[in-house]
Amino acid sequence: MPKSGFVVLFGRSNVGKSTLLNAIIGSKISITTPKPQTTRLPIQGILTRDEGQIVFVDTPGIYKKRRDELTKKLLETVKQSLKEVDVVGYVIDPTREIGDEEREALRIIKQIDAKKILIINKIDERKKPFIDFYRDLSPEFDATIEVSALRETNIQALINILFSFLKEGNYFYPEHQITNIPNAFWIAELIREKLFLRLRQEVPYTTHVEVTDIEEKENGMLVISATIFTTDDRYKRMIIGKGGQGIKEIGQSTRKELEGAMNRKIFLELTVDVDPHWTERFEM
Repeated sequence: MPKSGFVVLFGRSNVGKSTLLNAIIGSKISITTPKPQTTRLPIQGILTRDEGQIVFVDTPGIYKKRRDELTKKLLETVKQSLKEVDVVGYVIDPTREIGDEEREALRIIKQIDAKKILIINKIDERKKPFIDFYRDLSPEFDATIEVSALRETNIQALINILFSFLKEGNYFYPEHQITNIPNAFWIAELIREKLFLRLRQEVPYTTHVEVTDIEEKENGMLVISATIFTTDDRYKRMIIGKGGQGIKEIGQSTRKELEGAMNRKIFLELTVDVDPHWTERFEM
């Protein structure tokens, strides 16, 4: 009988959890940017092999520099995601020193009753000054593996370890399905990724995207309308850019990736709105 189970990818912000999820699944499930807390909701990626099925959950990173409402909600999401899982993949970045966020993550993981694997990511980096500090954590885990999510190094070895930890069980999803993410949510996340990649540190991490309408035309074209919400007029001006160039570039790069993924023509209409209170209605 095949094996099945849930694996949570857990750790501080920007250690490469989303890149690792995408590498394991072999498709872009979770968006990736240099901005902390890019992932906001638990994203499920589904890997089905002859050995069985693993449902991966990519969680928001532990991030203690901010005390705002969104950060509090994200931390609560992480804690909820860690309940009743089969395996926790604790992802770390050996180029970064152990700090308050790492200590908080370690405190949380010690309380979890599940198999735990230490995943040392970014081994492709030339300078890894803190790798020995993280290797010293190995005795606290059921297994340790060093990978490069970016270069897809040791990904198959990681998958083999994860399957070895799972019990026999039925599939949770159909064999062909690779994610549980609704199309509208994935499209909104893709727009947010392109926004952050273009503007980097210029706009706050609280910038949010909502897809308001998806319509399929008779000719097969998909018409998508979406709104970018930000918290201040100055950020709205940054996003739109001089002569509308900023929003145009964000739309073009999003449309190009959508057309490649969906194999169809896309018309994408983007608007920008200011709503300083959107985080208050944000639901996990």
